[in-house]
Parts: sequence; structure tokens; C-alpha cells
Amino acid sequence: MGRKTILLLIVGALGAYYVYTPLPDNIEEPWKLMWVTTCLKTITHLGHLAELLGISNSMDITGFFMSIQEVPPTSDENVTVMETTFNNVPVRIYLPKRKSETLRRGLFYVHGGGWCMGSADDYFYDLLSRRTADRLDAVVISTNYRLAPKYHFPVQFEDVYTALKWFLDPQILESYGVDPGRIGVSGDSAGGNLAAAVAQQLLEDPDVKIKLKVQSLIYPALQNFDFDLPSYQENAHYPVLSKSLMVRFWSEYFTTDRSLKKAMLSNQHIPLESSHLFKFVNWSSLLPEKFKKGHVYKTPTHGSSELAKKYPGILDVKASPLLADDSKLRGLPLTYVITCQYDVLRDDGLMYVTRLQNSGVRVIHNHLEGAFHGTLYFLFTKVGYRAADQYINWLHENL
Repeated sequence: MGRKTILLLIVGALGAYYVYTPLPDNIEEPWKLMWVTTCLKTITHLGHLAELLGISNSMDITGFFMSIQEVPPTSDENVTVMETTFNNVPVRIYLPKRKSETLRRGLFYVHGGGWCMGSADDYFYDLLSRRTADRLDAVVISTNYRLAPKYHFPVQFEDVYTALKWFLDPQILESYGVDPGRIGVSGDSAGGNLAAAVAQQLLEDPDVKIKLKVQSLIYPALQNFDFDLPSYQENAHYPVLSKSLMVRFWSEYFTTDRSLKKAMLSNQHIPLESSHLFKFVNWSSLLPEKFKKGHVYKTPTHGSSELAKKYPGILDVKASPLLADDSKLRGLPLTYVITCQYDVLRDDGLMYVTRLQNSGVRVIHNHLEGAFHGTLYFLFTKVGYRAADQYINWLHENL
């Protein structure tokens, strides 16, 4: 066997090892997921290398590669797409072209990306928004917001809330032909976090007279208090979102100080004086039995109060909507929550479902077996297409 053949075999073996990702048996189209994982793994490794060499924060590098998927606001035969700003916040607007005898539904959408990356201009978010607008005959507002690591909490929250308040102005709604009684907010992952947070904030804002009819939260990140939930333990190394990456996203949301990430990974970032808040995220009392799976709840280990003093956002309900007390949750609208089996954020969504139900809020929970984080983003997969179809159908029936 020649040297070239041996070298080719070695390169092929290394390539196969790099591409191959062990997956559970109930995953549909595993090679599609492996391909996605390989692409994400490559981008992540390049980001880590750039950070190691002192070139840039790895989140900036990853965000740059993700931005390659951005597309211009192109209208088609069914939907007019345009870009504007809502009180200086960039948004993309999707308007159905067919004539309507009545005012249309309105949906305000917040993209994901760990508060560090992503855009309403992304190809897959653009595709989901135009499908939603066409199928629902709805006006869809897909908002952008400033990103970490350049900007930290509460900037992302404030951008989204500013744009949503602008949209809810009666004159703005009238200009787009939107029915003020049929408006919803929706978002995925970090966007689900922001959607949940602004929905809560609207309840306390006397300047906003128009109420949301629904909120739809797609595998949302809802708390940064406990990173030892069963879902974090079971799915720590599964694609598309590992525990270490999610913790990095949370820490970047507040600061580039790596000491916060280190404390979060060891679950030692919440000070003793804030221990009373753990009751809102205590999975032992909030998760359905089948998701506990023999896990034993550990009393949280408290950290120094210095981090909380430096970065008070880690204790803020606007960053962690699960920290809201029951009296605040009671006023929320009809809610749709999507969770995925193989997702570190699964239990965040499950706990919010329980807390909303206990507070008297009507909740529809769609748990996707055999699905990973980001499922609706990957519309080229069967499970992603089905999940998006279920999501749009729910909005059609309830918005």
C-alpha cells in the first residue's frame, strides 16, 4: 500500500471522526443533523482559535459566519417584505399581498442566537416569517436588537421592548391594517427569553393600552440560576446546543468577564441573600415526573455576592422570566410553549409551563420527541418542517 493511499485513509478516517456525532436512536434524518453539527462545530472551533490567538471574541467570529446566511428583504408573489426602524430599532416587515376584508392579525417575532448572534435577515428566519405571514394572512414584524459581546443586558431587552411598544401604538397598528385585539409575540431560544420578558413587562406598563392575545415561546431560555437541571445533565454534550455553549451565551449576555462563566459552570454564581429566588426554578417541584428520571435535586451552592453586585442582571426577572412571582404571571395571555427532548433548555420551558398553569394561565405545551434545540430553524429537516407547521397552525387557530 503506497504512502498516498495510507495518507488518504488517515485523512478520511479523521474526517469521518470529525463529522460523526453519536445520536439517539429516535432521531430522524441523522445525517442531516450530523452535517449541521459539523458546520457549527467548524465555526465554533474557528471562533475558539481566534479567541485563543487574541484576534477576537469567539462570539464575534461565530456571529460573522452566521451573518453569511443573511438575505435582502425580497418580496415574492405572496408577501411584500420591507425594512424600517421602530423608534430606531431595525425591523423587517412581512405584509401579505392579497386583499383582506378585515384587519389582519399581527405577530411580533424575536430571533434567537444566544443574545450574541442571529438576525431577522437570516435566511431561515426570513423563510419562517414569510411562511407565517402568508399562511396566517398576518402582518409579521421580525425585530433585530443589538448583540453581545459589544452590548450587554439590558440592551437587548430594551431594544425589543422599544420596538414592540412602537408597534403597539394604535396609529402604527392602523397604518399596517392590524387588528389591535389579535396581536401576539413570539420568539425562539434567546428570542423566546426576550419574548417572555417583554410580555411580562407589558403588564406593568401603564402607557400600553393594547394587550397581547397570545405569546408563543419556542424552546426558550428562561433562567440562569440552575445549570444542573435534568435537561442540562442529560443533554450536556448533544448538538446543537451544549451546556458549555449555553453557559457561555448566558455569561456573554451580562459581561465578557470570564469569571462569571466559570462560576455559572460550577453553579456558584447566585449569592446566599438571593437564595429565596430558587423556589421559582426548583425543578424537583416544577417538572413532571417523567422528566425527573431519577435525578436527585441538589441544594444550590451559593457563590460570592461580588458577582451579583457587579452584574445585577443575573438576578433580574427581565433576564430570567422564570423569576416572576405568581401575581405577575396571572396576567399573561394564552401561551404556546415548544420544548425539545434533546435540548439543555427543555426544562426551562417545562417549568414555565407548570408555573403558568399554577397561576391560572391557559397553556398549550408541544413537546417534540426526538428533536434538538433549534428544530424550527432547520426547516429542511422533516421534524423542523412538522414543528413549524404545528406552530403556524396553532397561531392560525388561536391568534
